[in-house]
Amino acid sequence: MVKVNGTDADIAGKTVSQYLSSTDYDSKRIAVELNGEIVFKSQYAETVLKDGDSMEVVSFVGGG
Repeated sequence: MVKVNGTDADIAGKTVSQYLSSTDYDSKRIAVELNGEIVFKSQYAETVLKDGDSMEVVSFVGGG
């Protein structure tokens, strides 16, 4: 199990890119943190999620 934004998800073995493609996140407007470290967009396809990982996906919202 991987904890995503505080919720357990059965996505161990998938890449960050695979996970994100199964969601409604706008990949141009998010940041991903895995185990306390920022994951660069260029690394999404090669970063494999492991059992026990903790991932935060943050969406940026514009406005003023």
